[in-house]
Amino acid sequence: MQRVLTGASLGVVVGLLFTACVVSPPAGAPGAPTAGVVVADARALRYGATAPEVFNNPALSPKIRALFGADWNAGGALPFGAPAFFPASSSLRLIRLGDQDYIAITGCVTSACGSHRGLLLIRQDGEQLLSRLDEGGFSHYYDHSPGATVAAVPRQWIDSAWRAVAGIERG
Repeated sequence: MQRVLTGASLGVVVGLLFTACVVSPPAGAPGAPTAGVVVADARALRYGATAPEVFNNPALSPKIRALFGADWNAGGALPFGAPAFFPASSSLRLIRLGDQDYIAITGCVTSACGSHRGLLLIRQDGEQLLSRLDEGGFSHYYDHSPGATVAAVPRQWIDSAWRAVAGIERG
């Protein structure tokens, strides 16, 4: 009898654990938009043909530096500064994220390409910049736009774009 009760109790506890971990998003919370790569679109070169050119573009340079803040230079939260994630060999593409087009720059730290990768998204009007920098299993998310806060970084959006670009790079 003791064994039956113990087994039944264990089954109930396991069942509760598996169902208790599922949480629906709050009502009205936006989900991740669909992201897709736009094939061979010249608009991807609007601010420059390489990542360093984009970073030095007078219209974007202050915004990009503000996006990364202390992580712009090595020694912030990152062992490499943000520009190291986007060398001149970085890929530039146009992606559609929800109903907006973004310039997507993907790259990696040259000496640690397998573990230190980056994605920078620039909305076509240049008013919103989003980024994700991965450093060996830990992801840093950034948002620079009117009204942006640390708590409101749209991680699902950035991750959706990350997956879309990764799918193209894998072939």
